[in-house]
Amino acid sequence: SSQQDFVCSCTADPTIKKIGASATCTQDECASNPCGTGQTCNDPVQTIRSLKDYTCTCDNDPTTKATGAQATCVLDECAAMPCGADQDCNDPNTKYSSQQDFVCSCTADPTIKKIGASATCTQDECASNPCGTGQTCNDPVQTIRSLKDYTCTCDNDPVTKATGAAATCILDECAATPCGADQDCNDPNTKYSSQQ
Repeated sequence: SSQQDFVCSCTADPTIKKIGASATCTQDECASNPCGTGQTCNDPVQTIRSLKDYTCTCDNDPTTKATGAQATCVLDECAAMPCGADQDCNDPNTKYSSQQDFVCSCTADPTIKKIGASATCTQDECASNPCGTGQTCNDPVQTIRSLKDYTCTCDNDPVTKATGAAATCILDECAATPCGADQDCNDPNTKYSSQQ
């Protein structure tokens, strides 16, 4: 009868043993990813007990290493240009920690910023159609804050404009001859501001 009472013990550490089966004698300390992102882990001596002999080496600088802990790698997260073209990037902590702690701030308005992602810096004030019917809107400086710098220009009179509000355009509704050939047309209100 087979009782499976044999004992397997590790050669490197005889105190590690298992009855009736193979003992687990090695453990790769790098398997748990102790070095984190941006570093390579190497465990030269794999035993069941943690020796903390693994080495973390910075991927972007192989000369920077640490044994038994994460290496302190220098990483400027702004180098990858994570912010938009109209933004400035600042990485307050260039010691690699994979924290995404860079700050994007709008070049036109540095008070608008976002940590770890691109900020929203532009807003077209013409998108809401503030000029109304019969006018063309132009927003020369698009920022997130409303500057009321958009210009409304009358379609039928490009000289007539207003900044930050609808222009008062002259519209002669009789010009389209809505009354017919044997009638006279009179438009008592030939001015409009976004409404006819």
